[in-house]
Amino acid sequence: MTAERKKKTIVIGHKNPDTDSICSAICYARLKRAITGNVYEPRRAGHINEETRFVLDYFGADAPHPVESVRTQVRDVEIHEIEGVDRNISLKKAWNLMQDGNVVTLPAVSSDGKLEGLITVGDIAKTYMNVYDSSILSKARTRYSNILETLEGSLLVGDETNYFQEGKVLVAAANPDMMEYYISPHDLVILGNRYESQLCAIEMEADCIIVCEGAAVSMTIRKLAQERGCTVIMTPYDAYFVARLINQSMPIEYFMRTKGLITFQDTDCIDDIRDVMASKRHRDFPVLDRDGRYRGMISRRNLLGAKGKQIVLVDHNERSQAVDGIENAEILEIIDHHKLGTVETIAPVFFRNQPVGCTATIIYQMYQENHVEIDKTTAGLLCSAIISDTLLFRSPTCTPIDRQAALALSEIAGIQVETYAGEMFAAGSNLKGKSNEEIFYQDFKRFSAGKVSFGVSQISSLNAEELKELKGRLLDYMKKVQKASNVDMLFFMLTNILTETTELLCVGSGAAGLIQMAFHVEQTKEDTDGESLELPGVVSRKKQLIPAIMVACEG
Repeated sequence: MTAERKKKTIVIGHKNPDTDSICSAICYARLKRAITGNVYEPRRAGHINEETRFVLDYFGADAPHPVESVRTQVRDVEIHEIEGVDRNISLKKAWNLMQDGNVVTLPAVSSDGKLEGLITVGDIAKTYMNVYDSSILSKARTRYSNILETLEGSLLVGDETNYFQEGKVLVAAANPDMMEYYISPHDLVILGNRYESQLCAIEMEADCIIVCEGAAVSMTIRKLAQERGCTVIMTPYDAYFVARLINQSMPIEYFMRTKGLITFQDTDCIDDIRDVMASKRHRDFPVLDRDGRYRGMISRRNLLGAKGKQIVLVDHNERSQAVDGIENAEILEIIDHHKLGTVETIAPVFFRNQPVGCTATIIYQMYQENHVEIDKTTAGLLCSAIISDTLLFRSPTCTPIDRQAALALSEIAGIQVETYAGEMFAAGSNLKGKSNEEIFYQDFKRFSAGKVSFGVSQISSLNAEELKELKGRLLDYMKKVQKASNVDMLFFMLTNILTETTELLCVGSGAAGLIQMAFHVEQTKEDTDGESLELPGVVSRKKQLIPAIMVACEG
């Protein structure tokens, strides 16, 4: 595993991310990179809403890449980066590479990085034990360069890039008079220093002669070999040793496995590949990237010490709101402003939780504490998050610290808070062309209190008519969602920022009654369907609605 991959940490907010979740992830990743010099990358666990899109575009910031799951993947464990080899290398070279690298499997890889086959120590061992006919060298299309390398020979005549692809291999142990009876055209002949034997082999149209023990080859023989197209190789080894070694010059291509290879992509989750690895007796398995290029090898042993992705959570600490697979991740830090939730960690973590209106406020403080300069873009993102979460300081969650931070950041960002907030909220409440599903899940969170599970979505707008139109559309949609989902109740907050009032849509058995009890409100004359309630002064889901529902459920 490379050093960069070891240090990579994902900074991510909650599902169905809002402006605070996205902007805090971006800005905290920047802060951690500045402080540590390590790789911190912002990510998002859902689609970007219109308000957040406006903010990112306004300040020229790139949206974090989406992440559907942080389950441990093959790329997160140690991949043995065994270098791929050319399919034409000799068995001997492959064996030496295995011994030098202390590996039992070599991948054959093409020039463009594609996996072509695998050869193992066992495959090479079989070539020594199996009995082949004398033409196996040509059947394997052995390149002369392999023979030269294996025999540590010198090329006297011929082209080492050519192939020995016809004929058999034989040792010329008989006298020249007898040799002509068993040498056939295209054969490869192993012989000694006798001029007559060399001449006979060439005249019998051998494709190659191998002269042993470093014996001299006359200019006459060389010239004749050149004319007849016969390759001449000289080796320091004797005939016995050459006969033993020469099969090791065959290319691995002839023996490697090319079909039915079990490979994994570096994006595969290790939980999904364990059973496959356990069911096969292979020692190593190739790993490919998304384009099918070879990356390295992985074994069952690699999975034993596998660690999850390194994660920093911002703007949440509830498991139900966290990205899928968080239970497999290695959580390093949590930066949040919500109540304590259900995220569990294996080891102690850095956990900063403050009773302020926005996570971005905390991150602004951390920039100051670490004396890291805040640029215009970072200031704009942090300021936008605070404006969004505090509804321009109107939310009961807003504290003097939030207001002070936002105003200081607005100076750096070069924006006028009231004017900019109006544009941002208008962009966020622009719901034209959006489906009911897109609107409902734009800012949706799940909760549970005792045995009751419920979900709450919220839309904040400056346009009262737009909110009124949404009511009719969403009630029927919410009923369908509630029946199909595993939650007992669903609520939708239609929050008017100007009047600081929320009309709450309630779906599910006892949902409206629960809200009436929690807020001591009665149904209005206009709403006789019992499915919506007016909540004056209620604009915060986190600080006003959810705590009241929790108390009512437990009571």
